[in-house]
Amino acid sequence: MPKEQTSIRERERTNLKEPRLYKVIFHNDDFTTMEFVVKILMTVFHKEEAEAQELMMQVHTNGRATAGIYTLDMAMTKTNKSMKMARDEGFPLRLTYEPCD
Repeated sequence: MPKEQTSIRERERTNLKEPRLYKVIFHNDDFTTMEFVVKILMTVFHKEEAEAQELMMQVHTNGRATAGIYTLDMAMTKTNKSMKMARDEGFPLRLTYEPCD
């Protein structure tokens, strides 16, 4: 008796959702130069010079500013790369990332 083949496929239900996003935040300090902060914003965060200057001034006047919103992996990578560049230059620049609301 030959086996019958059926064309029924089972559906698998997957609940996909967008990845959580994180803000990368620059914090003000009294030692990191404004020029170096602009350099980081331009090289690591790919900001144009005018936007980098504006963000640097926000950090300077408000004590902190958000440089961008990214997935967790990108936020971690940009934070770590920026802080490594700062340490290599002898600056105590501090960046953090936190979940967006």
